[in-house]
Amino acid sequence: MTLLPNNSKLPEVQSKNTQGNPLFPVFLKLNDLHTVLVGAGNVGLEKLTAILHNSPDARVTVIALEILPEVHLLAAEYTGLKINQKSFSDTDLNDADVVIAATNNSELNNFIRQSAHDRKLLINVADKPELCDFYLGSIVQKGDLKIAISTNGKSPTIAKRLKEVLNESLPDELDTTLQQMSDLRNSLSGDFAYKVRKLNEVTSVLVEPKVVDKKNIIWLIWGAIILSILIAVTALWYNEPGFKAYAETIRPEFYYFLGAGFVFALIDGAIGMSYGVTSTSFSLSMGVPPASASMGVHLSEIMSNGIAGWMHYRMGNINWKLFKMLLIPGIIGAVTGAYLLSSLEHYSQYTKPFVSLYTLILGVVILSKAFKSRVKKSHEKIKKIPLLGLGGGFIDAVGGGGWGSIVLSTLIAGGRHPRFSLGTVKLSRFFIALMSSITFITMLKSDHWGAVAGLVIGSAIASPIAAKISNKISAKAIMVAVGVIVILISIKSIIAFLTKVL
Repeated sequence: MTLLPNNSKLPEVQSKNTQGNPLFPVFLKLNDLHTVLVGAGNVGLEKLTAILHNSPDARVTVIALEILPEVHLLAAEYTGLKINQKSFSDTDLNDADVVIAATNNSELNNFIRQSAHDRKLLINVADKPELCDFYLGSIVQKGDLKIAISTNGKSPTIAKRLKEVLNESLPDELDTTLQQMSDLRNSLSGDFAYKVRKLNEVTSVLVEPKVVDKKNIIWLIWGAIILSILIAVTALWYNEPGFKAYAETIRPEFYYFLGAGFVFALIDGAIGMSYGVTSTSFSLSMGVPPASASMGVHLSEIMSNGIAGWMHYRMGNINWKLFKMLLIPGIIGAVTGAYLLSSLEHYSQYTKPFVSLYTLILGVVILSKAFKSRVKKSHEKIKKIPLLGLGGGFIDAVGGGGWGSIVLSTLIAGGRHPRFSLGTVKLSRFFIALMSSITFITMLKSDHWGAVAGLVIGSAIASPIAAKISNKISAKAIMVAVGVIVILISIKSIIAFLTKVL
């Protein structure tokens, strides 16, 4: 039970704490006090049950004209409970220490309250916080451990829910711990300071941080998974001739792209961009046609962007009006770009230099962003959102990436909120990558599925590790390295094309 005396005055403290819960929690020894409860209906029964459950030997007198049968049953069980079936009178409070009014008569409740205050008694008026000197809070009990919950009378329902949570989370063994601590305290010899120091040492385990961090557990799980896969693959390699023969038929490009996809996903996780441009540049340098390269990039981005989009949705980072304006034009642009690029797959020797030129431009953009301290925002928000989505989707499909670099940077530079822009672009990117991939798969008869599979698997393995990398490496250093590498690879592809032509 928590209470605040009606006549308690702490002007200095209250003037400094104009907000929050000003109640002072107190646990009453109701066994030594006389409680008068006026009212024996449903509310009165609830109050009476709470009192007797916490203090079975409490002295309680119930005064009411109409009394529920359950109250009489409690009277037969608890010897300290007395029932007076009569109307309330002022003299009923002469020998009371604590008063509880639980009637549905507001005038009677006011009269009871006035009678209690005339005798300097504390009173609780059911469902009338403004009339209460104290509240009956929700109680969590584990043996001798008792926790009272107060919401300052604003929400008993919240207090009840918190009680349920604490009841489930606090172990029943706490009562045993309390008994052991009591025995230990009684067995200690020495002065007061020594006893306090010894008890603090014993109970320090209750507040010390756990030795095993949650992040360490996650890393342990992932390490166990990777180790299990390695052991399984090794066992199959040496004990299953069929598996070894199948593995030897896998083209080396799969392993190259597996490692590349892993590294590029780590870079993307560290700086939040460049996966598309790095993967496309690498694919082109390895002889993969632009359409197959773009397909591999978009297939590997479906899952990562879906998860990222879902998380931004859960965090409320989606501007739904902006999302609708980007989505349909973006899908149209992406499908159109994927269709055209797939149709020109046989002319990849001619389309490849244009894509390399595009990645060269993006490499320069990444490099320039690394040295810019901030992006200068426009005072006016960009308004041609559908056109931006159409162009961004088309270029993203044709160039194997760029939706984030083009659309997100344009939105932020145009005055859009960075957080909502990022969430909206990530969620829409999932649909862009999905529709582009479907178009590529429908149109292409690629001979580079090993490269595509390597990118997909490599990036998937790197996804849970990418966030960790972002906290360990300088984003600026990574952006500079990525920009330089992309520029060099793109220039190499362009020079190779020009050498053939000339």
